[in-house]
Amino acid sequence: MKFKLLRKILNFRESGIITALTVLVGVTAAFNTRFLSIYNLQVLTRQIAIFGLIAIGETFVIITAGIDLSPGSMVVLTSVLVAWFMAHDFGLFGAILVTLIASAGIGVWHGVFVSKLKVPPFIITLGTFAIARGFAAVITKGPPIPVPDNLSNSFSYLWDGIILKILPLPVLVLIIASGVAIFILHFTVLGRYIYAVGGNIEAARLSGINVDKVRIFVYAVSALLSAVVGMLIAARLKQGNPNVGQIYELYAIAASVIGGTSLFGGVGTILGAVIGACILSTLWNSLVLLKVSAYWHNVALGLVIVVAVTVDILRKNRLPKSLRLRKSKVNEGGKNEK
Repeated sequence: MKFKLLRKILNFRESGIITALTVLVGVTAAFNTRFLSIYNLQVLTRQIAIFGLIAIGETFVIITAGIDLSPGSMVVLTSVLVAWFMAHDFGLFGAILVTLIASAGIGVWHGVFVSKLKVPPFIITLGTFAIARGFAAVITKGPPIPVPDNLSNSFSYLWDGIILKILPLPVLVLIIASGVAIFILHFTVLGRYIYAVGGNIEAARLSGINVDKVRIFVYAVSALLSAVVGMLIAARLKQGNPNVGQIYELYAIAASVIGGTSLFGGVGTILGAVIGACILSTLWNSLVLLKVSAYWHNVALGLVIVVAVTVDILRKNRLPKSLRLRKSKVNEGGKNEK
């Protein structure tokens, strides 16, 4: 009985990254006791919420064998837009609603270019990477846009709020988003379609799946979650700042891949993406607490990405030959689509 339980634990898909996270937490706590302080844990969990939300959106896209390089720039643009709308009398809820609608429109735009116009996802999202950040600078003309004083306290509650005196509001947002995402991917027909498109796009099309709608949907999800992060950061700073969100797209991709999402499509879980975000956030927090120079932070991120992608490739190469052949057809189908 004990051996069966042990086998189940070892066969649990996320067991490896949970072990890595546990070791990272243990080592950091051993070297710096402040790591487990209430204040630091609240800082850490809020950072996990930021990386976790964009990782969930990126996971939806990568499962379909796509890629989204725009989360960081979308975070910048939406943080500026929500502050601009509040400054122009849209009100708190009006500003949030219009910002979400605008971000969803950008996500649909990505999906249409990828599915209808056959533009490679790398290209169209790279274009938004430049356009969104540039447009944010155009709106602000350099300086940040402050949130109006009459809305500042209410808006900042999105970041500072504590539920039941223990749960930071951004973490609650992450939990809700994770629950909805898990439900969609694992308990709905749409979720099966998303995995099918990433597994073999031609087979999915021939089986009657509306591939274009599925791809438009996943890019809209990614853009929406980036907008949620943008508004959380604006609430934290009480302003729309055109300089936030640096390399967030790399954090999104890294968290997703660390969590087991395959860059070749068809494989990935929301739980894995969130754990990947926990690992990245804990690593970032550890480097700060251990007083490692900020210049080394991006070096550490780059190394983590390289290791994660290498593991993904090794995992793919270890698949049975018949399954590798099927996965290779996915890539050919993706090329034909483009």
